[in-house]
Amino acid sequence: MSIKAQVYNQKGEKVEDINLSDHIFGVEIKKDLVHQAATTQMGNQRQVLAHTKTRSEVRGGGRKPWRQKGTGRARAGTNRSPIWIGGGITFGPTKDRNFKKDINKKMKRKALFMALSDKLNNKNLVILDNLQVKEYKTKAMDQTLATIEKKIIKTDQASKRSLLIILPETEDKVAKSGRNLVGVKIINSDNINILDLLKYKNVIFTKSVVEKIEERYK
Repeated sequence: MSIKAQVYNQKGEKVEDINLSDHIFGVEIKKDLVHQAATTQMGNQRQVLAHTKTRSEVRGGGRKPWRQKGTGRARAGTNRSPIWIGGGITFGPTKDRNFKKDINKKMKRKALFMALSDKLNNKNLVILDNLQVKEYKTKAMDQTLATIEKKIIKTDQASKRSLLIILPETEDKVAKSGRNLVGVKIINSDNINILDLLKYKNVIFTKSVVEKIEERYK
């Protein structure tokens, strides 16, 4: 069984109808699985930067501050004890923390299909026959996207732009012309992921991307 979708050109004109695989674009949404896939990706991308030193890592403190008995003061073995100013930190964050998570490959793939299906169901997925700009020019790319938004997506002019553009392979002119546009991200089909699909409201494919995705996940 397949799902019908419309293909447009850059001018916002309908070109043809194509059939999409319901195995990829017709999957029932399960929020728990999508959430699990998203948190796994975020955890695996997270960098552990914050690190406080323990008493063994703080410089100095090798000598005993005063003798054990006879001074009337409390016993002290080092001036780098956590209870001393300038000493080590007891329960601070360390670089040894691990935020990595595991998820089954089939579950991860299914969550990706759910995100794609949701975009299609809510009419937030646009399929173009091709996406090109003649020169390295941000203005030209901005005008092309504005046409697509106005004629196909039909977004309100007051609303913020939120576009994820997925190309079959890296198009240098498109990528460089669109990289400075606010609310736009351009990736190739090999880097498609659940977080980008959730972050951006509208997704723009080219027809060849659909073919590559269906070929990869058939």
